[in-house]
Amino acid sequence: LKLNLIINCICYEEDSRCLAMSKLMFTAALLLVSSSTRGRGGTAAFQLYRRSSSTASAFVNARTTHHQRLSPGIIPKSTASSTSSPLSASLRDLLEGGSTRSSSSMTKAADEAKSPPAQAAAAAVENVVETTLPIKETPTQPVKKSTSNSIISISDSFDSGNGEFVSFNIADGEEDYTDVIVHVNIKPDPFTLLEQKSHFQSFSFRASINFNSPAIRGIFSDKKSIKVKYVVDNAHQASYADAWNGATVFATEKSTPYDAESWHRTSDTNYEKGVLSWTHEHDLDGESSSAYFAYFPPYSYERHLGLIAQCAESEGARVFSLGQTVSGREIDCVKVGTGPRKCWIIHRQHPGESMASFYAEGLLNRLLALDDKWDNVSEKARELFTFYIVPNINPDGSANGYLRTNAAGSNLNREWCPSPSPPSADGSSASEMYEAPTLHRSPEVYYLLQHMDESGCDAFLDIHGDEALPFNFLAGSQGMSVWGKRLEALHGAFLASYERANQDMQAKVSYDPDKPNEGMKNICSNQIADRFDCFSATLEMPFKECWGRPAGWGPERAGQLGASVLDALCYVQPHLRDGSDFWEGLPDEDAYVEPSSKY
Repeated sequence: LKLNLIINCICYEEDSRCLAMSKLMFTAALLLVSSSTRGRGGTAAFQLYRRSSSTASAFVNARTTHHQRLSPGIIPKSTASSTSSPLSASLRDLLEGGSTRSSSSMTKAADEAKSPPAQAAAAAVENVVETTLPIKETPTQPVKKSTSNSIISISDSFDSGNGEFVSFNIADGEEDYTDVIVHVNIKPDPFTLLEQKSHFQSFSFRASINFNSPAIRGIFSDKKSIKVKYVVDNAHQASYADAWNGATVFATEKSTPYDAESWHRTSDTNYEKGVLSWTHEHDLDGESSSAYFAYFPPYSYERHLGLIAQCAESEGARVFSLGQTVSGREIDCVKVGTGPRKCWIIHRQHPGESMASFYAEGLLNRLLALDDKWDNVSEKARELFTFYIVPNINPDGSANGYLRTNAAGSNLNREWCPSPSPPSADGSSASEMYEAPTLHRSPEVYYLLQHMDESGCDAFLDIHGDEALPFNFLAGSQGMSVWGKRLEALHGAFLASYERANQDMQAKVSYDPDKPNEGMKNICSNQIADRFDCFSATLEMPFKECWGRPAGWGPERAGQLGASVLDALCYVQPHLRDGSDFWEGLPDEDAYVEPSSKY
Protein backbone atom coordinates (compact mmCIF):
# COMPACT_ATOMS: atom_id res chain seq x y z
CA LEU A 1 0.00 0.00 0.00
CA LYS A 2 2.82 2.38 0.88
CA LEU A 3 4.62 1.67 -2.38
CA ASN A 4 1.48 2.18 -4.46
CA LEU A 5 0.66 5.45 -2.73
CA ILE A 6 4.15 6.79 -3.28
CA ILE A 7 4.39 5.85 -6.94
CA ASN A 8 0.85 7.02 -7.75
CA CYS A 9 1.53 10.38 -6.09
CA ILE A 10 4.46 11.00 -8.42
CA CYS A 11 3.70 9.15 -11.69
CA TYR A 12 1.21 11.54 -13.23
CA GLU A 13 2.41 10.70 -16.71
CA GLU A 14 4.64 8.09 -18.32
CA ASP A 15 7.92 9.91 -18.41
CA SER A 16 11.51 8.82 -17.91
CA ARG A 17 12.05 11.48 -15.28
CA CYS A 18 8.91 10.40 -13.43
CA LEU A 19 10.17 6.83 -13.56
CA ALA A 20 13.51 7.86 -12.11
CA MET A 21 11.72 9.73 -9.35
CA SER A 22 9.56 6.68 -8.65
CA LYS A 23 12.71 4.59 -8.18
CA LEU A 24 13.95 7.13 -5.69
CA MET A 25 10.70 6.96 -3.73
CA PHE A 26 10.69 3.17 -4.06
CA THR A 27 14.11 3.03 -2.40
CA ALA A 28 12.90 5.17 0.46
CA ALA A 29 9.81 3.01 0.92
CA LEU A 30 11.84 -0.22 0.94
CA LEU A 31 14.00 1.15 3.72
CA LEU A 32 10.90 2.09 5.67
CA VAL A 33 9.21 -1.27 5.20
CA SER A 34 12.35 -3.23 6.15
CA SER A 35 13.16 -1.13 9.22
CA SER A 36 11.57 -0.32 12.52
CA THR A 37 9.82 3.07 12.28
CA ARG A 38 11.18 3.99 15.72
CA GLY A 39 14.64 2.51 15.22
CA ARG A 40 17.87 3.95 13.93
CA GLY A 41 17.38 2.54 10.39
CA GLY A 42 13.76 3.71 10.31
CA THR A 43 14.70 7.26 11.20
CA ALA A 44 17.36 7.34 8.49
CA ALA A 45 14.83 5.96 6.05
CA PHE A 46 12.35 8.61 7.10
CA GLN A 47 14.98 11.28 6.48
CA LEU A 48 15.50 9.78 3.03
CA TYR A 49 11.76 9.83 2.42
CA ARG A 50 11.48 13.44 3.57
CA ARG A 51 14.26 14.54 1.21
CA SER A 52 13.00 12.49 -1.73
CA SER A 53 9.43 13.63 -1.13
CA SER A 54 10.36 17.32 -1.16
CA THR A 55 12.48 16.73 -4.24
CA ALA A 56 9.57 14.97 -5.91
CA SER A 57 7.26 17.84 -5.07
CA ALA A 58 9.72 20.31 -6.56
CA PHE A 59 9.96 18.05 -9.60
CA VAL A 60 6.20 17.94 -10.12
CA ASN A 61 5.85 21.70 -9.63
CA ALA A 62 8.69 22.38 -12.08
CA ARG A 63 7.25 19.96 -14.59
CA THR A 64 3.78 21.48 -14.30
CA THR A 65 5.15 25.01 -14.74
CA HIS A 66 7.25 23.80 -17.67
CA HIS A 67 4.22 22.35 -19.47
CA GLN A 68 2.02 25.32 -18.70
CA ARG A 69 4.62 27.66 -20.17
CA LEU A 70 4.96 25.61 -23.36
CA SER A 71 1.36 24.46 -23.81
CA PRO A 72 -0.90 25.90 -21.11
CA GLY A 73 -4.00 23.89 -20.44
CA ILE A 74 -2.62 20.60 -21.83
CA ILE A 75 -1.93 19.11 -18.42
CA PRO A 76 -5.03 17.64 -16.76
CA LYS A 77 -6.26 19.62 -13.78
CA SER A 78 -5.39 16.76 -11.45
CA THR A 79 -1.77 17.01 -12.54
CA ALA A 80 -1.54 20.76 -12.12
CA SER A 81 -2.99 20.65 -8.61
CA SER A 82 -0.92 21.16 -5.52
CA THR A 83 1.04 18.18 -4.26
CA SER A 84 -0.16 19.01 -0.75
CA SER A 85 -3.34 16.98 -1.29
CA PRO A 86 -5.29 14.78 1.16
CA LEU A 87 -3.60 11.80 -0.50
CA SER A 88 -0.18 13.26 0.28
CA ALA A 89 -1.24 13.82 3.88
CA SER A 90 -2.44 10.21 4.17
CA LEU A 91 0.80 8.99 2.67
CA ARG A 92 2.79 10.98 5.21
CA ASP A 93 0.72 9.47 8.05
CA LEU A 94 1.39 5.98 6.75
CA LEU A 95 5.10 6.61 6.45
CA GLU A 96 5.23 8.01 9.97
CA GLY A 97 3.61 4.87 11.29
CA GLY A 98 0.22 6.52 11.82
CA SER A 99 1.30 8.48 14.89
CA THR A 100 2.82 11.85 15.69
CA ARG A 101 6.51 11.68 16.35
CA SER A 102 7.66 12.87 19.73
CA SER A 103 10.06 15.76 20.15
CA SER A 104 12.63 13.37 21.64
CA SER A 105 12.51 11.12 18.60
CA MET A 106 12.87 14.16 16.36
CA THR A 107 15.91 15.21 18.37
CA LYS A 108 17.30 11.71 18.00
CA ALA A 109 16.73 11.95 14.25
CA ALA A 110 19.09 14.90 14.05
CA ASP A 111 21.87 12.80 15.59
CA GLU A 112 21.03 9.73 13.54
CA ALA A 113 21.19 11.77 10.35
CA LYS A 114 24.96 11.89 10.90
CA SER A 115 25.24 8.09 11.06
CA PRO A 116 26.89 6.13 8.22
CA PRO A 117 23.56 4.57 7.07
CA ALA A 118 21.88 7.96 6.91
CA GLN A 119 24.82 9.58 5.12
CA ALA A 120 24.90 6.72 2.62
CA ALA A 121 21.18 7.12 2.04
CA ALA A 122 21.60 10.86 1.57
CA ALA A 123 24.38 10.28 -0.93
CA ALA A 124 22.12 7.92 -2.83
CA VAL A 125 19.43 10.58 -2.91
CA GLU A 126 21.85 13.23 -4.19
CA ASN A 127 23.09 10.85 -6.88
CA VAL A 128 19.59 10.20 -8.17
CA VAL A 129 18.58 13.84 -7.87
CA GLU A 130 21.59 15.00 -9.88
CA THR A 131 20.61 12.66 -12.72
CA THR A 132 16.95 13.66 -12.74
CA LEU A 133 16.72 17.26 -11.54
CA PRO A 134 16.40 20.11 -12.19
CA ILE A 135 14.10 19.91 -15.16
CA LYS A 136 15.64 21.84 -18.02
CA GLU A 137 12.90 24.18 -19.13
CA THR A 138 12.81 26.18 -22.33
CA PRO A 139 15.15 29.11 -21.72
CA THR A 140 13.26 32.26 -20.82
CA GLN A 141 14.62 35.74 -20.59
CA PRO A 142 14.38 37.35 -17.15
CA VAL A 143 12.17 40.39 -16.89
CA LYS A 144 14.26 43.45 -17.63
CA LYS A 145 13.53 46.21 -15.16
CA SER A 146 14.55 49.81 -15.21
CA THR A 147 17.58 50.37 -13.01
CA SER A 148 17.46 52.54 -9.91
CA ASN A 149 19.63 55.08 -11.77
CA SER A 150 17.30 55.21 -14.79
CA ILE A 151 15.57 58.54 -15.27
CA ILE A 152 12.52 56.79 -16.75
CA SER A 153 10.91 53.68 -15.30
CA ILE A 154 9.24 51.34 -17.83
CA SER A 155 6.47 48.94 -16.83
CA ASP A 156 4.08 46.65 -18.73
CA SER A 157 2.68 44.86 -15.69
CA PHE A 158 -0.96 45.55 -16.50
CA ASP A 159 -3.67 43.94 -18.58
CA SER A 160 -2.51 43.82 -22.24
CA GLY A 161 0.86 45.42 -21.41
CA ASN A 162 3.89 44.68 -23.58
CA GLY A 163 7.21 46.52 -23.55
CA GLU A 164 10.49 46.00 -21.72
CA PHE A 165 13.22 48.39 -20.70
CA VAL A 166 16.57 48.03 -22.50
CA SER A 167 18.66 51.06 -21.60
CA PHE A 168 18.75 54.84 -21.35
CA ASN A 169 21.23 57.61 -21.94
CA ILE A 170 21.30 61.36 -21.42
CA ALA A 171 21.18 63.11 -24.79
CA ASP A 172 23.71 65.72 -25.75
CA GLY A 173 20.95 68.15 -26.65
CA GLU A 174 21.74 68.09 -30.33
CA GLU A 175 19.53 65.12 -31.21
CA ASP A 176 15.92 66.32 -31.70
CA TYR A 177 16.45 68.68 -28.79
CA THR A 178 15.77 65.83 -26.36
CA ASP A 179 17.06 65.46 -22.81
CA VAL A 180 16.89 61.67 -22.44
CA ILE A 181 16.75 58.70 -24.81
CA VAL A 182 15.04 55.53 -23.55
CA HIS A 183 15.38 52.24 -25.43
CA VAL A 184 12.68 49.57 -25.19
CA ASN A 185 11.86 46.26 -26.88
CA ILE A 186 8.56 44.60 -27.75
CA LYS A 187 8.23 41.12 -26.26
CA PRO A 188 7.30 38.29 -28.68
CA ASP A 189 4.27 36.00 -28.64
CA PRO A 190 4.73 32.31 -27.83
CA PHE A 191 6.24 30.34 -30.70
CA THR A 192 3.67 29.44 -33.37
CA LEU A 193 4.09 25.83 -34.48
CA LEU A 194 2.29 26.12 -37.81
CA GLU A 195 3.99 29.35 -38.88
CA GLN A 196 7.31 28.51 -37.21
CA LYS A 197 7.84 31.96 -35.73
CA SER A 198 7.18 34.21 -32.74
CA HIS A 199 5.06 37.16 -33.77
CA PHE A 200 5.27 40.64 -32.27
CA GLN A 201 4.24 44.16 -33.22
CA SER A 202 1.67 45.62 -30.83
CA PHE A 203 2.89 47.19 -27.59
CA SER A 204 1.56 49.06 -24.59
CA PHE A 205 3.68 50.24 -21.66
CA ARG A 206 3.88 52.88 -18.95
CA ALA A 207 6.75 55.34 -18.63
CA SER A 208 7.22 57.17 -15.32
CA ILE A 209 9.74 59.70 -14.07
CA ASN A 210 12.03 58.15 -11.48
CA PHE A 211 12.35 61.04 -9.04
CA ASN A 212 15.04 59.15 -7.11
CA SER A 213 17.34 59.16 -10.12
CA PRO A 214 20.62 61.02 -9.55
CA ALA A 215 20.08 62.89 -12.83
CA ILE A 216 16.65 64.17 -11.77
CA ARG A 217 18.12 65.31 -8.46
CA GLY A 218 21.17 66.77 -10.23
CA ILE A 219 21.40 68.10 -13.79
CA PHE A 220 17.62 68.27 -14.28
CA SER A 221 16.78 69.61 -10.82
CA ASP A 222 16.08 73.12 -12.09
CA LYS A 223 13.85 72.03 -15.01
CA LYS A 224 10.05 71.91 -14.98
CA SER A 225 9.92 69.22 -17.65
CA ILE A 226 12.16 66.97 -19.71
CA LYS A 227 11.74 65.81 -23.29
CA VAL A 228 12.23 62.06 -23.68
CA LYS A 229 12.81 60.23 -26.92
CA TYR A 230 11.52 56.64 -26.91
CA VAL A 231 13.18 54.17 -29.24
CA VAL A 232 11.89 50.65 -30.02
CA ASP A 233 15.13 48.87 -30.83
CA ASN A 234 13.68 45.64 -32.25
CA ALA A 235 11.03 47.28 -34.48
CA HIS A 236 12.82 46.02 -37.59
CA GLN A 237 12.27 42.43 -36.43
CA ALA A 238 8.51 42.85 -36.00
CA SER A 239 6.08 40.66 -37.92
CA TYR A 240 5.15 43.54 -40.24
CA ALA A 241 8.14 45.83 -40.01
CA ASP A 242 7.28 47.71 -43.21
CA ALA A 243 3.96 48.69 -41.64
CA TRP A 244 5.78 51.05 -39.23
CA ASN A 245 6.09 53.48 -42.14
CA GLY A 246 3.28 55.99 -41.70
CA ALA A 247 2.31 54.67 -38.25
CA THR A 248 1.70 57.00 -35.31
CA VAL A 249 2.09 55.87 -31.72
CA PHE A 250 -0.74 56.62 -29.28
CA ALA A 251 -0.13 58.30 -25.91
CA THR A 252 -2.12 59.28 -22.84
CA GLU A 253 -1.16 61.11 -19.66
CA LYS A 254 -4.05 59.63 -17.66
CA SER A 255 -3.32 57.50 -14.59
CA THR A 256 -5.00 54.52 -16.28
CA PRO A 257 -4.51 53.24 -19.84
CA TYR A 258 -8.17 52.26 -20.16
CA ASP A 259 -9.69 55.71 -20.66
CA ALA A 260 -10.19 55.35 -24.42
CA GLU A 261 -11.10 58.99 -24.99
CA SER A 262 -7.83 60.28 -23.49
CA TRP A 263 -5.53 58.73 -26.08
CA HIS A 264 -4.00 60.90 -28.82
CA ARG A 265 -1.52 60.25 -31.61
CA THR A 266 2.10 61.42 -31.36
CA SER A 267 2.78 63.56 -34.40
CA ASP A 268 6.54 62.93 -34.53
CA THR A 269 6.46 59.12 -34.72
CA ASN A 270 9.27 58.05 -37.04
CA TYR A 271 10.55 54.75 -38.44
CA GLU A 272 14.09 55.02 -39.69
CA LYS A 273 17.13 52.72 -39.81
CA GLY A 274 15.14 49.86 -38.31
CA VAL A 275 13.96 51.60 -35.14
CA LEU A 276 10.66 53.22 -34.23
CA SER A 277 10.84 56.45 -32.23
CA TRP A 278 8.75 59.31 -30.86
CA THR A 279 9.12 61.96 -28.16
CA HIS A 280 7.13 62.99 -25.12
CA GLU A 281 7.38 65.91 -22.70
CA HIS A 282 7.25 64.74 -19.07
CA ASP A 283 6.38 67.26 -16.36
CA LEU A 284 8.66 67.27 -13.31
CA ASP A 285 6.43 69.36 -11.09
CA GLY A 286 2.92 68.48 -12.30
CA GLU A 287 0.55 65.55 -12.72
CA SER A 288 1.92 64.49 -16.12
CA SER A 289 5.13 62.86 -14.98
CA SER A 290 3.83 59.48 -16.23
CA ALA A 291 2.45 58.48 -19.61
CA TYR A 292 1.24 55.36 -21.41
CA PHE A 293 2.21 54.55 -24.99
CA ALA A 294 0.57 52.02 -27.29
CA TYR A 295 0.35 50.89 -30.88
CA PHE A 296 -3.43 51.25 -30.46
CA PRO A 297 -5.30 52.04 -27.22
CA PRO A 298 -5.84 48.85 -25.18
CA TYR A 299 -9.22 47.37 -24.28
CA SER A 300 -9.00 45.65 -20.89
CA TYR A 301 -10.46 42.30 -19.92
CA GLU A 302 -12.22 44.08 -17.06
CA ARG A 303 -13.97 46.34 -19.58
CA HIS A 304 -14.90 43.25 -21.58
CA LEU A 305 -16.48 41.66 -18.50
CA GLY A 306 -18.35 44.89 -17.81
CA LEU A 307 -19.75 44.86 -21.34
CA ILE A 308 -20.83 41.24 -20.94
CA ALA A 309 -22.54 42.08 -17.64
CA GLN A 310 -24.45 44.92 -19.30
CA CYS A 311 -25.60 42.60 -22.08
CA ALA A 312 -26.69 39.95 -19.57
CA GLU A 313 -28.91 42.50 -17.83
CA SER A 314 -30.38 43.76 -21.11
CA GLU A 315 -33.85 42.67 -22.15
CA GLY A 316 -33.78 40.47 -25.23
CA ALA A 317 -30.20 39.23 -24.81
CA ARG A 318 -28.86 35.93 -23.55
CA VAL A 319 -25.23 35.57 -22.56
CA PHE A 320 -23.63 32.14 -22.51
CA SER A 321 -20.17 30.59 -22.73
CA LEU A 322 -19.11 28.67 -25.82
CA GLY A 323 -16.45 26.95 -23.70
CA GLN A 324 -13.19 27.86 -22.01
CA THR A 325 -9.91 29.13 -23.42
CA VAL A 326 -6.53 27.52 -22.92
CA SER A 327 -6.08 29.49 -19.68
CA GLY A 328 -9.60 28.84 -18.44
CA ARG A 329 -11.36 32.08 -19.36
CA GLU A 330 -14.92 31.87 -20.63
CA ILE A 331 -15.53 32.45 -24.35
CA ASP A 332 -18.52 34.77 -23.97
CA CYS A 333 -21.23 34.85 -26.62
CA VAL A 334 -24.18 37.27 -26.72
CA LYS A 335 -27.31 35.97 -28.44
CA VAL A 336 -29.73 38.69 -29.58
CA GLY A 337 -32.82 38.70 -31.79
CA THR A 338 -35.47 36.27 -32.99
CA GLY A 339 -35.07 36.56 -36.75
CA PRO A 340 -34.87 33.65 -39.23
CA ARG A 341 -31.33 34.41 -40.44
CA LYS A 342 -28.39 33.41 -38.25
CA CYS A 343 -25.58 35.97 -38.15
CA TRP A 344 -22.30 35.28 -36.35
CA ILE A 345 -19.84 38.13 -35.67
CA ILE A 346 -16.56 37.38 -33.87
CA HIS A 347 -13.80 39.69 -32.69
CA ARG A 348 -10.12 39.64 -31.68
CA GLN A 349 -8.87 36.35 -33.02
CA HIS A 350 -5.67 38.36 -33.14
CA PRO A 351 -5.46 39.85 -29.63
CA GLY A 352 -3.20 42.77 -30.48
CA GLU A 353 -5.94 44.25 -32.67
CA SER A 354 -7.81 46.00 -29.86
CA MET A 355 -9.90 48.14 -32.24
CA ALA A 356 -12.01 45.00 -32.75
CA SER A 357 -13.16 45.17 -29.11
CA PHE A 358 -14.23 48.79 -29.54
CA TYR A 359 -16.10 47.68 -32.69
CA ALA A 360 -17.91 44.98 -30.69
CA GLU A 361 -18.83 47.47 -27.98
CA GLY A 362 -20.32 49.88 -30.54
CA LEU A 363 -22.28 47.07 -32.18
CA LEU A 364 -23.75 45.79 -28.91
CA ASN A 365 -24.45 49.32 -27.64
CA ARG A 366 -26.68 49.96 -30.64
CA LEU A 367 -28.19 46.51 -30.95
CA LEU A 368 -29.24 46.39 -27.28
CA ALA A 369 -29.57 50.15 -26.66
CA LEU A 370 -27.09 49.87 -23.80
CA ASP A 371 -26.76 53.67 -24.00
CA ASP A 372 -30.58 54.02 -23.90
CA LYS A 373 -30.69 55.15 -27.54
CA TRP A 374 -33.23 53.10 -29.49
CA ASP A 375 -33.52 53.35 -33.26
CA ASN A 376 -35.53 51.66 -36.00
CA VAL A 377 -32.54 49.92 -37.59
CA SER A 378 -31.54 48.03 -34.45
CA GLU A 379 -35.16 47.01 -33.87
CA LYS A 380 -35.43 45.79 -37.45
CA ALA A 381 -32.12 43.92 -37.14
CA ARG A 382 -33.40 41.99 -34.12
CA GLU A 383 -36.49 41.00 -36.12
CA LEU A 384 -34.55 39.89 -39.20
CA PHE A 385 -31.64 38.12 -37.50
CA THR A 386 -30.69 35.94 -34.61
CA PHE A 387 -27.26 37.32 -33.75
CA TYR A 388 -24.43 35.40 -32.11
CA ILE A 389 -21.81 37.98 -31.16
CA VAL A 390 -18.48 36.95 -29.64
CA PRO A 391 -16.82 40.18 -28.39
CA ASN A 392 -13.46 38.53 -27.68
CA ILE A 393 -12.65 35.02 -28.80
CA ASN A 394 -9.06 35.29 -27.57
CA PRO A 395 -9.13 36.89 -24.10
CA ASP A 396 -5.95 35.05 -23.05
CA GLY A 397 -3.84 36.63 -25.76
CA SER A 398 -5.48 40.01 -25.17
CA ALA A 399 -4.66 40.04 -21.46
CA ASN A 400 -1.10 38.86 -22.11
CA GLY A 401 -0.35 41.60 -24.64
CA TYR A 402 0.18 39.22 -27.58
CA LEU A 403 -0.15 40.20 -31.22
CA ARG A 404 -1.55 37.11 -32.96
CA THR A 405 -1.65 34.04 -30.70
CA ASN A 406 -3.56 32.50 -27.85
CA ALA A 407 -1.93 31.25 -24.65
CA ALA A 408 -0.80 28.03 -26.37
CA GLY A 409 0.96 29.90 -29.18
CA SER A 410 -1.71 29.23 -31.82
CA ASN A 411 -2.66 31.79 -34.44
CA LEU A 412 -6.41 31.21 -34.22
CA ASN A 413 -7.01 32.52 -37.73
CA ARG A 414 -5.04 29.54 -39.07
CA GLU A 415 -6.77 26.91 -36.92
CA TRP A 416 -10.08 26.45 -38.75
CA CYS A 417 -9.29 23.13 -40.42
CA PRO A 418 -6.36 20.72 -40.85
CA SER A 419 -3.55 21.97 -43.06
CA PRO A 420 -0.13 20.75 -44.22
CA SER A 421 2.40 20.64 -41.41
CA PRO A 422 5.31 23.08 -41.56
CA PRO A 423 8.50 21.91 -43.30
CA SER A 424 10.93 19.87 -41.23
CA ALA A 425 14.26 21.22 -40.02
CA ASP A 426 16.04 20.07 -43.20
CA GLY A 427 13.55 21.94 -45.38
CA SER A 428 11.70 18.87 -46.64
CA SER A 429 7.91 18.82 -46.69
CA ALA A 430 6.21 17.13 -43.77
CA SER A 431 4.11 14.05 -44.54
CA GLU A 432 1.66 14.50 -41.67
CA MET A 433 -1.15 17.03 -41.46
CA TYR A 434 -1.32 19.77 -38.86
CA GLU A 435 -4.53 18.95 -37.01
CA ALA A 436 -6.82 21.86 -36.23
CA PRO A 437 -8.78 22.90 -34.37
CA THR A 438 -7.87 20.89 -31.27
CA LEU A 439 -8.98 21.19 -27.68
CA HIS A 440 -5.45 21.48 -26.33
CA ARG A 441 -4.11 23.96 -28.89
CA SER A 442 -7.12 25.96 -30.13
CA PRO A 443 -10.20 25.27 -27.97
CA GLU A 444 -11.50 28.75 -28.81
CA VAL A 445 -12.03 27.75 -32.46
CA TYR A 446 -13.05 24.20 -31.60
CA TYR A 447 -15.95 25.31 -29.40
CA LEU A 448 -17.02 28.09 -31.74
CA LEU A 449 -17.28 25.76 -34.73
CA GLN A 450 -19.15 23.26 -32.62
CA HIS A 451 -21.84 25.83 -31.78
CA MET A 452 -21.95 27.18 -35.33
CA ASP A 453 -22.60 23.70 -36.69
CA GLU A 454 -25.52 23.41 -34.27
CA SER A 455 -27.07 26.81 -35.05
CA GLY A 456 -26.19 27.21 -38.71
CA CYS A 457 -24.91 30.41 -40.31
CA ASP A 458 -26.34 32.71 -42.99
CA ALA A 459 -23.96 35.67 -42.59
CA PHE A 460 -20.55 35.89 -40.92
CA LEU A 461 -18.05 38.63 -40.09
CA ASP A 462 -14.60 38.23 -38.53
CA ILE A 463 -13.42 41.58 -37.12
CA HIS A 464 -9.69 42.43 -37.24
CA GLY A 465 -7.15 45.23 -37.44
CA ASP A 466 -4.51 45.63 -40.14
CA GLU A 467 -1.05 47.06 -39.56
CA ALA A 468 -0.19 48.10 -43.12
CA LEU A 469 -3.22 49.42 -45.02
CA PRO A 470 -4.58 52.79 -43.78
CA PHE A 471 -8.19 51.92 -44.63
CA ASN A 472 -11.24 50.15 -43.29
CA PHE A 473 -11.96 47.36 -45.75
CA LEU A 474 -13.56 43.98 -46.35
CA ALA A 475 -11.70 40.84 -47.46
CA GLY A 476 -14.03 38.34 -49.08
CA SER A 477 -13.99 34.64 -49.92
CA GLN A 478 -13.15 35.06 -53.62
CA GLY A 479 -10.73 32.12 -53.55
CA MET A 480 -13.27 29.55 -52.37
CA SER A 481 -15.21 27.16 -54.61
CA VAL A 482 -18.57 28.55 -53.40
CA TRP A 483 -17.77 32.04 -54.71
CA GLY A 484 -19.99 32.96 -57.64
CA LYS A 485 -22.52 35.53 -58.80
CA ARG A 486 -24.57 35.23 -55.59
CA LEU A 487 -21.75 35.79 -53.09
CA GLU A 488 -20.15 38.41 -55.32
CA ALA A 489 -23.41 40.37 -55.41
CA LEU A 490 -23.90 40.05 -51.64
CA HIS A 491 -20.35 41.26 -51.04
CA GLY A 492 -20.84 44.30 -53.31
CA ALA A 493 -24.26 45.25 -51.92
CA PHE A 494 -23.11 44.85 -48.32
CA LEU A 495 -20.08 47.09 -48.86
CA ALA A 496 -22.02 49.73 -50.80
CA SER A 497 -24.62 49.94 -48.05
CA TYR A 498 -21.88 50.09 -45.40
CA GLU A 499 -20.23 53.03 -47.21
CA ARG A 500 -23.54 54.88 -47.27
CA ALA A 501 -23.98 54.31 -43.53
CA ASN A 502 -20.45 55.24 -42.45
CA GLN A 503 -17.87 57.34 -44.31
CA ASP A 504 -14.97 55.42 -42.75
CA MET A 505 -15.79 52.33 -44.83
CA GLN A 506 -14.67 52.00 -48.47
CA ALA A 507 -14.57 49.31 -51.17
CA LYS A 508 -11.64 50.01 -53.52
CA VAL A 509 -8.69 49.07 -51.28
CA SER A 510 -8.32 45.65 -49.68
CA TYR A 511 -6.06 42.62 -49.86
CA ASP A 512 -5.60 41.40 -53.41
CA PRO A 513 -8.32 38.74 -53.84
CA ASP A 514 -7.30 35.10 -54.02
CA LYS A 515 -7.52 33.45 -57.39
CA PRO A 516 -10.46 31.04 -57.89
CA ASN A 517 -10.14 27.88 -55.77
CA GLU A 518 -6.82 29.00 -54.28
CA GLY A 519 -8.10 30.36 -50.98
CA MET A 520 -6.68 29.00 -47.72
CA LYS A 521 -9.37 26.92 -46.03
CA ASN A 522 -7.74 27.20 -42.61
CA ILE A 523 -8.48 30.96 -42.56
CA CYS A 524 -11.67 31.71 -40.67
CA SER A 525 -13.87 33.59 -43.15
CA ASN A 526 -12.86 31.25 -45.99
CA GLN A 527 -13.73 28.18 -43.95
CA ILE A 528 -17.11 29.59 -42.92
CA ALA A 529 -18.01 30.53 -46.52
CA ASP A 530 -17.09 27.03 -47.68
CA ARG A 531 -18.73 25.26 -44.75
CA PHE A 532 -22.08 27.08 -44.81
CA ASP A 533 -22.18 28.43 -48.39
CA CYS A 534 -22.89 31.87 -46.97
CA PHE A 535 -21.80 35.49 -47.13
CA SER A 536 -18.60 35.53 -45.08
CA ALA A 537 -15.89 38.19 -44.84
CA THR A 538 -13.03 39.51 -42.77
CA LEU A 539 -13.43 43.16 -41.78
CA GLU A 540 -10.16 44.98 -41.22
CA MET A 541 -9.60 48.32 -39.47
CA PRO A 542 -6.34 50.30 -39.56
CA PHE A 543 -3.83 51.00 -36.82
CA LYS A 544 -2.93 54.09 -38.83
CA GLU A 545 -5.08 57.11 -39.61
CA CYS A 546 -7.70 56.50 -42.33
CA TRP A 547 -6.50 57.87 -45.65
CA GLY A 548 -8.93 60.18 -47.37
CA ARG A 549 -10.98 60.55 -44.21
CA PRO A 550 -10.97 63.19 -41.43
CA ALA A 551 -8.18 62.79 -38.88
CA GLY A 552 -8.91 61.18 -35.54
CA TRP A 553 -9.37 57.49 -36.30
CA GLY A 554 -9.33 55.66 -32.99
CA PRO A 555 -11.49 53.77 -30.46
CA GLU A 556 -14.55 56.01 -30.77
CA ARG A 557 -14.82 55.72 -34.53
CA ALA A 558 -14.13 51.99 -34.38
CA GLY A 559 -17.20 51.76 -32.14
CA GLN A 560 -19.23 53.83 -34.60
CA LEU A 561 -18.17 51.50 -37.41
CA GLY A 562 -19.42 48.57 -35.34
CA ALA A 563 -22.78 50.24 -34.83
CA SER A 564 -23.12 51.00 -38.57
CA VAL A 565 -22.79 47.37 -39.64
CA LEU A 566 -26.46 46.82 -38.73
CA ASP A 567 -27.50 49.04 -41.67
CA ALA A 568 -25.51 46.93 -44.13
CA LEU A 569 -26.73 43.62 -42.71
CA CYS A 570 -30.37 44.66 -42.83
CA TYR A 571 -29.90 45.79 -46.43
CA VAL A 572 -28.67 42.40 -47.69
CA GLN A 573 -30.78 40.19 -45.40
CA PRO A 574 -33.55 39.49 -47.97
CA HIS A 575 -30.96 38.10 -50.41
CA LEU A 576 -28.79 35.98 -48.08
CA ARG A 577 -30.57 32.75 -49.07
CA ASP A 578 -32.29 34.02 -52.20
CA GLY A 579 -32.04 31.36 -54.90
CA SER A 580 -33.04 33.68 -57.74
CA ASP A 581 -30.84 35.92 -59.85
CA PHE A 582 -31.50 38.79 -57.44
CA TRP A 583 -28.35 40.65 -58.48
CA GLU A 584 -29.96 41.57 -61.77
CA GLY A 585 -32.36 43.83 -59.88
CA LEU A 586 -29.80 45.58 -57.70
CA PRO A 587 -28.90 49.21 -58.48
CA ASP A 588 -25.60 49.98 -60.19
CA GLU A 589 -24.21 51.57 -57.03
CA ASP A 590 -24.36 48.16 -55.34
CA ALA A 591 -22.18 46.47 -57.95
CA TYR A 592 -19.17 44.48 -56.75
CA VAL A 593 -15.86 46.36 -56.97
CA GLU A 594 -12.78 44.20 -57.33
CA PRO A 595 -10.35 45.62 -54.77
CA SER A 596 -6.59 46.07 -54.86
CA SER A 597 -3.92 46.52 -52.21
CA LYS A 598 -2.39 49.34 -54.26
CA TYR A 599 -3.35 52.87 -53.33
